[in-house]
Amino acid sequence: MAASASEPTHDVIVIGGGPVGENAAQYAIQGSDRTAALVEAELVGGECSYWACMPSKALLVPAAVRSLAQHMPGLGEQAPLDVDAVLARRDAFTSGWDDAGQVAWAEGVGIEVVRGRARLAGERTVVVGDRTLVARHAVVLATGSVPAEPPIDGLADALPWGSRDATAMHEVPGSILVVGGGVVACEAATWLAALGAHVTLAARGGLLARLEPEAAAAVEQGLRDAGVDVRLHADVQRVRREAPAATGTGHVHGGAVTTTIDGVDVTTDEILVATGRRPATGDLGLETVGLDAVAVDGRQRVAGVDGWLYAAGDVAGRWQLTHMGKHEARIAGEVIGRIADGGHAHDVVGVDEDPLTQVVFTDPEVAAVGITQAEAEDAGIRVERVAIDLAVAGTSLARDDAGGTVIAIVDADRDVLVGVTLVGHGVAELLHAATVAVAARVPIPRLWHAVPAYPTASEIWLRVVEDLRRQRRAD
Repeated sequence: MAASASEPTHDVIVIGGGPVGENAAQYAIQGSDRTAALVEAELVGGECSYWACMPSKALLVPAAVRSLAQHMPGLGEQAPLDVDAVLARRDAFTSGWDDAGQVAWAEGVGIEVVRGRARLAGERTVVVGDRTLVARHAVVLATGSVPAEPPIDGLADALPWGSRDATAMHEVPGSILVVGGGVVACEAATWLAALGAHVTLAARGGLLARLEPEAAAAVEQGLRDAGVDVRLHADVQRVRREAPAATGTGHVHGGAVTTTIDGVDVTTDEILVATGRRPATGDLGLETVGLDAVAVDGRQRVAGVDGWLYAAGDVAGRWQLTHMGKHEARIAGEVIGRIADGGHAHDVVGVDEDPLTQVVFTDPEVAAVGITQAEAEDAGIRVERVAIDLAVAGTSLARDDAGGTVIAIVDADRDVLVGVTLVGHGVAELLHAATVAVAARVPIPRLWHAVPAYPTASEIWLRVVEDLRRQRRAD
């Protein structure tokens, strides 16, 4: 590939202005006189700020608070959620889909925001409309991902809802079919049911296939308890809609939808497709730098390119979680900055062994870090497994239905935790203790000396270690 003949316009160019791109640009230039351009075709702040993490959590929290109140004597009868108030609070957290605040932040830390759709056009060269940008040091791909719509007869013609419609909805459908069994499908089914929709969920397999089976079973039961008609291992065969209409994001897209599932017709007001996402590399110009796909090493450098191209977040293909993408972006930015200052990429610790953390904000919640028992065994690890009830004094005091499960996966040869899954109400806030233990490879004998305060939910960590010690004595 030929080097660009143009003079550099910026030290670093980041394609994609979501949280991943923001972090990559910030870390690449902070503490220096380097310059960065952040190119965004939609809203600076990206999917997370406007159509994913922030609005989805804003929709889920009121339902969680009501659930807590319903299981706390003395708080009285709980009224249905006020839909208008819930949506108004969601709007506040998305800044009304206005990115002025995000742009001001970027400009405040020295990042130039460039509006438009970017495309690679050769080595270190990016074209945005009629403007050509050239990077002195690096280009970072942070374009995220796009929904992957399954090839179901009639689905595209029915103009189904995608995840953006569900998080940015302006009206709650009376009834809705959710197609999918992953995190987005389960969370959307949770808030839609809480806001009064009659929800049917159809998953081709089971729910949350990458988590421990107990977690998936608890989420399934929680959805059923909330009135969701859960259909697993379902074959969605055909979709037909009366008068489909492009009414805009978050509005019902026409008349009634009839979906054939396992040979039986189900009619709903709307259909939501949440069957996964794929890296957003379409029309990105990869061919101009000799690539047909994006693959990265542990320091986010794109394979097949001579040291100037990086990728982070969903487009890098490793994880599809904002916090993990931001972690990759921070590493990419630090590597770029270190090299620009005359150092080496290996001066920065890569992500190769960093544990995955994730939370599913259903009712009950699921929080997990590291690997499952099945993944550990597939990796040849000699596993010790602890599974205990979540109910300790702290959780029991917090609410009357404090049931749940903690599953700990131990590498018996190294005597360290390699995976933890927590299932129960509010377990998301317990996850980071597990993350520290897994990431730092804290030896189990040392973990026993991490004394939890009483009476708090953190007492579960003492119970996990005690149970493991009992198992070992019994053996």
